[in-house]
Amino acid sequence: MIKKYAPACFLAVLGFLVVRPSSRAQEANKPMVFEGTVGGWRIIEEGQPPVMIHATAEEMKRFREANPNARPGQVQAASTANDLTYHGGIGGIGVETSPKVYLVLWGSQWSNDPSGESALLQSFYSGVGGSSWANSVTQYCQGVASGTVFCNGAGQAAGNPSHIFAGVWYDNASLAPSHPRQSQLAAEAVSAAKHFGNTTGASNASVQYVIATASGHNSRGFGTQYCAYHSATGSTVGNVAYTNLPYITDAGASCGANFNGLGPKAGITIVGGHEMAETMTDQFPSGGWLDSSGAENGDKCAWISSGQGAAADISLSTGTFPVQSLWSNAFNSGSGGCVLSYP
Repeated sequence: MIKKYAPACFLAVLGFLVVRPSSRAQEANKPMVFEGTVGGWRIIEEGQPPVMIHATAEEMKRFREANPNARPGQVQAASTANDLTYHGGIGGIGVETSPKVYLVLWGSQWSNDPSGESALLQSFYSGVGGSSWANSVTQYCQGVASGTVFCNGAGQAAGNPSHIFAGVWYDNASLAPSHPRQSQLAAEAVSAAKHFGNTTGASNASVQYVIATASGHNSRGFGTQYCAYHSATGSTVGNVAYTNLPYITDAGASCGANFNGLGPKAGITIVGGHEMAETMTDQFPSGGWLDSSGAENGDKCAWISSGQGAAADISLSTGTFPVQSLWSNAFNSGSGGCVLSYP
């Protein structure tokens, strides 16, 4: 089971500074933000930093049915109450100013890739940089006061360069764990940083490592408690941001198969894009941009099937890919909303 928040004394010994989001409790009669209690900040392994989980489509559906005021896909009244705010950064880092994505295909089990997820991910990451879909991250920044809602040119903005994808590592010399724990995924991310020559904190300050596991060899909880998660770990090469990206099609409709009529492989890039964009705006959770209930820019717009921000195909230079929308504070005159392109 996913554990509740750890006490402050426990977090202090993790060796990696984390900032706890403000309470998830909602005041009576106030509209709830889209994700609320089904995604975001969790402790899932003792001794490890928190992870930011991506809720399954089923969990999101149940949440929205139970909380009709969440109103996914509806344009909100003018207000900044639901917007993301800056949480001060970790070691001064809150966003990826020059983002790079490295894909790690972990384990010799990747000789079996029935859905072609490796090639699809590489095509998506190769084309997504500089896209109008990813461009919404550039409204968020670091180097500003905690609680900032609009950067307005201050600080250092998150980047969206045309060449985000920096490389792939086929780490197939041996078997990966059958069901890797968070600590094992974190260790693999550190190994990837060393493999790619990123051996200092500065060289990892705007980098994320996507640790992809092969079909049938995913971490426990995948498909029932989450579709993926991102986190970070302290190491001799600095703080390292990484994503646990299971073999998405193994979870079927729970993690996006045929979501919104977008095809059986839709979840691969919906989930992959969700985690990428969240890391770009909250590199070392949770020092970046989150709302008052701890949701990130992807969480607030996850699994919307109709109305404003519904998941859809986008065209990139490398092909057409299903994605979800991302939260934009600037949308609708600053009231915020889910968008598929920006500005």
